[in-house]
Amino acid sequence: MEEKNQTLVTEFLLLGFGNLHNLRIVIFILFLIIHIMALASNVFVIVLIWVTQSLHSPMYLFLSQLSLSEILFTSNIVPNMLWLILVGEGRLSVSRCLSQFYLVSVPSIAQCFLLAAMSLDRHVAICRPLHYAITMTFPHQLQMVTTCWLLGFTFPLPVYIFLCQLKFCCHNVINHFFCDIAPLLRLSCSSTSSVELVTVVVSFPVLLTPFMFITVTYISIIQTILKIPSITGRQKAFSTCSSHLIIVCMYYGTLSAIYIFPPKDNSIHLNKGLSVLYTLVTPLLNPLIYSLRNQDIRGAIWKYVTFLKLWKEV
Repeated sequence: MEEKNQTLVTEFLLLGFGNLHNLRIVIFILFLIIHIMALASNVFVIVLIWVTQSLHSPMYLFLSQLSLSEILFTSNIVPNMLWLILVGEGRLSVSRCLSQFYLVSVPSIAQCFLLAAMSLDRHVAICRPLHYAITMTFPHQLQMVTTCWLLGFTFPLPVYIFLCQLKFCCHNVINHFFCDIAPLLRLSCSSTSSVELVTVVVSFPVLLTPFMFITVTYISIIQTILKIPSITGRQKAFSTCSSHLIIVCMYYGTLSAIYIFPPKDNSIHLNKGLSVLYTLVTPLLNPLIYSLRNQDIRGAIWKYVTFLKLWKEV
């Protein structure tokens, strides 16, 4: 009877970064520049791979999908985050908040499986080079990419459905800049045991399975590389995997810091800082890492730069 008399919450109050005083404009401009650079660099990678014939290979197809996932992810969080910085706080309806959680989860989960697909591509290329052309055919590539995105849309769906069944009453303040699952569960005035159980069940195939697969494939890759007699051959093989390994470490490192080993409640500012790193900095670094460390992409960029110079001279 008491629960029925409680007023149901229809919107949430997101506190964002609190009162930033005179730093508000500076932080807004800084975050806006980083966001624009992240979007531009990821769009640039997709377009470059699309128009360059020499980059039409499985590794770069997966890389373009990785950039697409970054664009979708940041576009669902950063615009609202920038608004919160300007106004200090903002309101989202319950339905919009839950939808934001789902739309943020889709590219995040797809990225986990895309990273696993990229490790499989490197494993076949290095450990079974004679079978590469047969194994990584274009229909097979499309099947892998489609599967990654289908899993991205499917896995968060049961969590979203159970979240929609929760009731929120009295308290509606989220001390964050986007709708994450942890603050939503804390605000619920109904039982969250079913949501927590589904979240744990989903987390294993989403996080643990791709990570274990990447670990096993790279153990095999490293063992194969160490058997290469030529130092130059070993360096070339390592260079094709180093960019992917760096991104895997960054991605799973930030995920672990935020969700697997989260800061305590009194370290909410640290949690926000890690989330900013995850939503702003990582999407900018990923395309830069591949662009700066990948010889094929550098070559393609230089080819178009040279073409533009010659075209201007004419």
